[in-house]
Amino acid sequence: MSRTMEDISLKHDNGDALRFKGRLFSECSHFDEESGSLTRQQLYVTDTGEKVYYIVRGAGKERSRSVYKLSVDGDLCVIDNGKDALTMNFDMLMLAVKSLCNLASDARPPIEAVEDMLKAANA
Repeated sequence: MSRTMEDISLKHDNGDALRFKGRLFSECSHFDEESGSLTRQQLYVTDTGEKVYYIVRGAGKERSRSVYKLSVDGDLCVIDNGKDALTMNFDMLMLAVKSLCNLASDARPPIEAVEDMLKAANA
């Protein structure tokens, strides 16, 4: 995989394209036979160290595109989709991710607690 930074423009469904200087870091695709949908996920790293996560889903003529930029400033993470931004403490973000992915199954809080935590993070 190339380490050369280039100008990248990713189209998404909630507005203008997200433009940045960076490089592709990782990508994968998944086909769901039940729904007939193909999901492609790409992870980019920017020249300023931010991460950009791009998801394209398609089934038949329907398609959706989402892009999220993640930046870290000290103990805070900012997740920006080009329209809205969510700021939360890094530890809270990791707890939410682990809980939603069932990685901490022995101490997994109920989904309502995770939703409340995510809502409170940007209040």
